[in-house]
Amino acid sequence: MVTISLCMIVKNEEASLGTCLKSLQGIVDEMIVVDTGSTDRTKEIAKEFGASVYDFEWTGDFSEARNYSFSLAKCDYIYQADADEELDEENRQRFMKLKEDIHELNIDIVQMYYSNQLSYNTVYNYDRELRPKLFKRVRHFKWVDPIHEQVSLDPVICNSDVEIIHRPKENHAPRDLAAFRKAVADGRPFSNRLLGMYARELFLGGADDDFIKAKEFFAAAVKDNNRGLDEIKQACCVLAHAAVLENDAETLLRYTLKDAITEMSSEMCYELGDFYYKKKDLDEAIVWYFNAAYECQSILDIKKSRELPRLALAKCYRELGNEEQAVDYEREAQDVIDNYSE
Repeated sequence: MVTISLCMIVKNEEASLGTCLKSLQGIVDEMIVVDTGSTDRTKEIAKEFGASVYDFEWTGDFSEARNYSFSLAKCDYIYQADADEELDEENRQRFMKLKEDIHELNIDIVQMYYSNQLSYNTVYNYDRELRPKLFKRVRHFKWVDPIHEQVSLDPVICNSDVEIIHRPKENHAPRDLAAFRKAVADGRPFSNRLLGMYARELFLGGADDDFIKAKEFFAAAVKDNNRGLDEIKQACCVLAHAAVLENDAETLLRYTLKDAITEMSSEMCYELGDFYYKKKDLDEAIVWYFNAAYECQSILDIKKSRELPRLALAKCYRELGNEEQAVDYEREAQDVIDNYSE
């Protein structure tokens, strides 16, 4: 049977850490907890569960801390976990079965289901999705092909049926958005994926001031010839929201038109609805909220195509004196919420 090192980075996680570590007892063979500056009982709780605790001075870079935690591992595989995750008994048994079976396979990465996302306003738009969680610590390269041979570089990835329950105790958006801004200020390159994560974090947890502070970065992204259409559309949504906040019609039009080159996103339609609602043009606001709900797809915040435009429609119709229509849209919004919360 293979051995597994648990590697975690934590800060002030006394409310969650014990539950996480308890759910992994008997599965992992060593627990490595890297603390980035806790002021509560986080380190004491980790030690109570037998974890080796290390201090790491926080640099604002999650990858640096994660890489340090991985460098301390000694087992065959590394399991990466956050303190707000846990395994129920059914999935503990699935994990143990995986641990028994994996030694017969040449697997580099095992993906597991991450669930309960939509209940806590995370940056992900799916309630259950596969994520890489278990990594082979030492990878052996092999030559492949009988002629014109080359080293195989693609990792062998398998999907498991293990499901991890995500139970965050707080909104991490302020912390994460500060890290994004630091990366921008430091001149760190942003991959297309990271740009999308920044935009999504803004929509799901950002305050008005966070959007204003992000304007320069996303305006540059729109002009970057190395960005693809998806990233440009995401950047336009951020800039359009900032324009609505600042009541800047000219800027809103500029980025709306860029989005409209292809099929408009629900986010952009919703911004137009908000713009006209603020102008007290309820008829025009209704047009755009309707498009957000029924005619377009979301690209960042799935709620902008689901309950939010329906609730906005209800608000508009109530102000127009149409209570029956308002109630219908509120009922539909609740049905949408119920359907993806089940």
